[in-house]
Amino acid sequence: MFQHAFQTNQFGNGHSGSTKDVSKTDWNSHNGNGTAQLNGTLGRGTSETAETDSSGTGGMRDALEGSGSAPNDAIHLKRRVGLFSGVALIVGTMIGSGIFVSPSGLLVRTGSIGVSFIIWMACGLLSLLGALAYAELGTMNTSSGAEWAYFMDAFGAWPAFLFSWVSTLVLKPSQMAIICLSFAQYAVEAFVSECDPPLGVVKMVAILAIVSILFVNCYSVNLGMAVQNVFTSAKLVAVLIVICGGAYKLFQGNTQHLQNAFSGNTPSMGAIATAFYTGLWAYDGWNNLNYVTEEIQNPSKNLPRSIIIGIPLVTLCYALINVSYLAAMSPTEMIESEAVAVTFGNRILGAMAWLMPLSVTISTFGSANGTLFAAGRLCFAASREGHLLDILSYVHVRRLTPAPGLIFHSLIAGAMVLYGTIDSLIDFFSFTAWIFYGGAMVALIVMRYTKPNYPRPYKVPIIIPILVMVISGYLVVAPIIDNPQIEYLYAVLFILAGLILYVPFVHYGYHPKFMDNFTLFFQMLFEVVPTTSMAMFD
Repeated sequence: MFQHAFQTNQFGNGHSGSTKDVSKTDWNSHNGNGTAQLNGTLGRGTSETAETDSSGTGGMRDALEGSGSAPNDAIHLKRRVGLFSGVALIVGTMIGSGIFVSPSGLLVRTGSIGVSFIIWMACGLLSLLGALAYAELGTMNTSSGAEWAYFMDAFGAWPAFLFSWVSTLVLKPSQMAIICLSFAQYAVEAFVSECDPPLGVVKMVAILAIVSILFVNCYSVNLGMAVQNVFTSAKLVAVLIVICGGAYKLFQGNTQHLQNAFSGNTPSMGAIATAFYTGLWAYDGWNNLNYVTEEIQNPSKNLPRSIIIGIPLVTLCYALINVSYLAAMSPTEMIESEAVAVTFGNRILGAMAWLMPLSVTISTFGSANGTLFAAGRLCFAASREGHLLDILSYVHVRRLTPAPGLIFHSLIAGAMVLYGTIDSLIDFFSFTAWIFYGGAMVALIVMRYTKPNYPRPYKVPIIIPILVMVISGYLVVAPIIDNPQIEYLYAVLFILAGLILYVPFVHYGYHPKFMDNFTLFFQMLFEVVPTTSMAMFD
C-alpha cells in the first residue's frame, strides 16, 4: 500500500530517489511510448510550445506552465522559484490573519505590554535562528520535504515516516483549514452588516477558496508563485497602511498606552510558554521554503538569502503593527476586540475603513496559497520513498506540478472545514510541531559528526541549533507541566500510531495487489507520471 513500486538508485544526498515505476509499462501500453496521447496532448514527447488554441493564448499558457519537455526529457519538478518568489513564499505564509485579527493573545497571556513585546521579538529571533539552521540542512540536502528529508538522512526511515504521517494528516491540512475559514469569515462579513455571517455560508466560501487555490497550484508552478508574489505585495501594502496610521497617531502624542509597559504581574513559566505558542503561530511558515528546495533556483545561495531577508522583515512588521495598534487603542480594547485591525481601521481610516477587512482576506488567501504550495511537496517527497501512497509522488505530465499531493491535502483540509471543530487540534498538535522542529536541530547536530565532510554551502555556528533545540524542548514540556491535559497524551499516541502502518507497509514492504490498479486508475485520471529524475541534476 505504502511501499513504493519504484526501484531506487542511491543519490548523493544521503537517501534514495525514485527512478522507475511498475505502472509505467501499463501507462505506455495505454498511451504509446510518448506519441499516443490523451486529449491530444498527453504524450511525454509533446512540447508545450506546440499547444495553441483558437484564441491565440498558447503563448500565455506557455509562460505560465513553463517550457515543455523535449522528447525523452526526464520528468521532474523544475527549478522555477527565484529569490523574490522565495522571500514572497516566506513572508506570504508567515503573515496570515493572526496579526490582523488577534494579536492581543500575547497580552492576555502575559498581562504586560512590555513582556508581550519581548516575546514578539523573541519569537522572531527564534524563527530566524531556526530558519538559518534549516538553511544549512536545505543546502546539504536539496531534496524537497524539509524535516522529512533531514530525518531520513540523520535517523533513517521510521522517524521520517512519523513526521510525514502527522504533518500530512493533521498539521498541514488543519493549518490550511483554519486560514481558509478566517478568509471566509471576513469575505462574508463584507456582505452581512447586522448579524453574524451564517456558518454554512462561511464554510462554503472556505471550500471555494480551497478549490481556487488548488486549481492555481495544479495548473502551474509559475502561476502559483505569481499569485503568491502579488498577494504578498498586497499584504505588505496593508501592513504599511497600518504602520502609517499608527505613526500619525504617535505624532499626535498618543503614547499613553506605551508608557509603564512593564506594569502588571509577572507571568509564570507555563504562561510564557503558551504565550510563545501564540506568537510562534503568527510566525509559522518560516520553514516553508525548505519544503520546495528542489524547485529553488541556485538553492545554496537563494535559500539562506530568502530567509535572511524574509524573517527579519516579518519581525519588523509585527513590531511596528503592535506599536500602531497601541497608538490607537488601549490594551483592554485590543483584548476585547474580535478583529483588532478592523477596530483600528474604524478609528483611523474613516471612510477607507473597508481596507482592513479587505487586507485580512488578501492576507489569508495568500497565506493559504503558500501553505498548500509547500504541503504538496511534502506529500510528493515522502511518497516518492514509499512512505505514502505511490500516486502522491507523481507529477502532471505537461504542467510538472505535484497535482495528486496537492489534491490529497486539499481534500483533508476541506473535510476539516466541513467538520468545523479543528481549533482543539491546533491547540494540542502545535506542541508536536516543536517536537519535529527540535528533531531537525538534533539531525543537524548528529550530521555534523556522522557526515563531517559532507558539502555544506551554508553553515551556521553549532550554538544555533543547540539553542533552538533547548528552546524547542522547553516549548514542548512547559505547557504539559503547567497544565497537564489528557489531549497531550492523545496527540503523542496518534504520532506513535503511525508505526502500525509503518511496520507492515514500509519496513516489510507489503504491497496489496489492488494498489497497482488503484495507482493506474488515478494516474490516467489526473494525467500524471512518476518522476524519473530529481531536480538537483538540472
